[in-house]
Amino acid sequence: MTQPITIRRARPEEAPDLSDLALRAKAHWGYDDAFLAACREDLAVQREDIVAGCVWVGERAGAPVGFIAVRIEGGVAELGSCFVDPAVIGSGVGRVLWETVEGVARAAGVDAIGLDADPYAEGFYLAMGAERVGAAPSGSIPGRMLPRMVKRLV
Repeated sequence: MTQPITIRRARPEEAPDLSDLALRAKAHWGYDDAFLAACREDLAVQREDIVAGCVWVGERAGAPVGFIAVRIEGGVAELGSCFVDPAVIGSGVGRVLWETVEGVARAAGVDAIGLDADPYAEGFYLAMGAERVGAAPSGSIPGRMLPRMVKRLV
């Protein structure tokens, strides 16, 4: 039987390890070293975001297996990161993390979650009930456009 996933707030000292997890998760989709190097800064988890309470970690058997970063801005919850360790992709970690995003948004009284998705993750977000509403420029790759998605909570 698979161990349950628990969710907790990230700790500031975990920023480097969570940043590494994000890069491993991105690399899972076959991106080359140059692409990953260009994304490194954009994918880095900031201690300030952790201290501000914006980052949550999913753990299984006491080990981090994924994380999310979400901010409430202008009445919308904006998902900045959602990464799952490649070793557990497909095991339900992503769904538990997404349910956490929805819970954070609902607790804040907002009625939508916005996000810019990696193209490989678009199917996951569609399965979670989000819809594609346009495109947004990548923060790290000039000229690259990402699916802009929204999940309405009402």
